[in-house]
Amino acid sequence: MEPKQIDFTKTLTDEQIYDCLVKNYGFLGKEWITHQWNWMNYLYMPFKDHIKFLIVISLVEKTLQFYDTMNIHLSFDEFNSKSTLLIDKFSITELCEKLSLPKETVRRKVLELENLGILKRQKKQIILKRSAFDKGAQEIQIKVTSKYISLFAMQLNKFIETKNIFTKEIIENIIKTNWSLCLRWFLTMQIPLILSYNKFYKDILSFHIVGTVAMNQQINLSKRNIDDKNPSRKMWIKNLVLEGKNSPGLSAMSISDMTHIPRATVIRKCKTLNKKKLLSLNNKKQYLLGGQNVKDLTLHQAIVFKDKSKFLRKVLNLIMIS
Repeated sequence: MEPKQIDFTKTLTDEQIYDCLVKNYGFLGKEWITHQWNWMNYLYMPFKDHIKFLIVISLVEKTLQFYDTMNIHLSFDEFNSKSTLLIDKFSITELCEKLSLPKETVRRKVLELENLGILKRQKKQIILKRSAFDKGAQEIQIKVTSKYISLFAMQLNKFIETKNIFTKEIIENIIKTNWSLCLRWFLTMQIPLILSYNKFYKDILSFHIVGTVAMNQQINLSKRNIDDKNPSRKMWIKNLVLEGKNSPGLSAMSISDMTHIPRATVIRKCKTLNKKKLLSLNNKKQYLLGGQNVKDLTLHQAIVFKDKSKFLRKVLNLIMIS
């Protein structure tokens, strides 16, 4: 068989992806909020603790990086074929640096994972129990991510005037076929993203809660007959914040039901977010976006877009050459 030739003139660049993201933010914003909300729930559910799962996926990401270096690529079924995964060796210091967390916190969380039987040290081997990385949840995330990529690709085709076909089904199939590679790319995007919002909001729970309120307002906003279907990023964020004056917010109970975060914790976090004017409270005791730090958040998103662009570029180029 003749080796396949790659036409590099047709491959995508980070700059093309980034420009398309920025110029189509109004069209894509709703889907991205939904995408990240699903991911945040996935992050929280296994242990009811974002940090524990961040440690788990950091170890998985490091192991997959080694796989890639050794040219070992696993499909979705191959990756999930065993009940355990051998993890590359790690140190507490290394995890602290990667996750920007205090050594005491990381050490305690790792110990808790070991007590749960999720992480196990056997002689020189480090074993991760597969129950921490649920196969069904992975499949749901693949569908959610593939839907977003297909919508982005549709806008990209208009933006750079190409006729590439990137259906949701094609994307799902390529991602599953190249799962260990795509999962590594996904985690390489998501880990810094979550950590950056952890720093911005001072904790991950607050980001999860604000994201839930934002998703509710975006759903309400999308029901309105707005002339401009693809507003600028600045206008889209402004419309999203102002939507709180026109539609119902979320009660602490509703946020708890949607995220599985205990109601008492939601109430405590919402009070703090309200004081900081990141959330506001209407006369029905429903939480809405407060609008504070919108300018800072817009600047922060520009940084997030860089990692997001790299992920999208890699997946779409993989599809194009497959």
